[in-house]
Amino acid sequence: MNSFYIKILEADGVFYEGECVSLIIPCIDGMRGIQANHANMISVIEPGEMLYRMTDGTEQKAAINYGMIKVEDGEVLILAEAIERPEEIDEEAIKRREIAAKEQMLQDRSIKEYKLAQWELAKTANRLRVKRRNRI
Repeated sequence: MNSFYIKILEADGVFYEGECVSLIIPCIDGMRGIQANHANMISVIEPGEMLYRMTDGTEQKAAINYGMIKVEDGEVLILAEAIERPEEIDEEAIKRREIAAKEQMLQDRSIKEYKLAQWELAKTANRLRVKRRNRI
């Protein structure tokens, strides 16, 4: 089975670096599937669930937030604001952040503050969805 090198970076460090057989990632134009020898591309990542298959056949899942993906010369680079494995997500803390974001959106604030609250709400909803879909 052909593999490719992948480097996944989040704001505070390296999430994963190594060989990978396949990757499914949420992009602005829909879910993208990537395998060895994929065509070069750059895309915007949207909040969603990322799945990558290791060379030993195991699958890894993670909640990924906004970022960018670059596929070039058979290698993949992912830069993301935040990535979490389902078992790392604290559901109660996320619910509190979701409530706070909804309250911020209801307050009479600037468009910028409203958009920031909307962005936070999208991130929290994504994390909850991934956690619930992958109950351990």
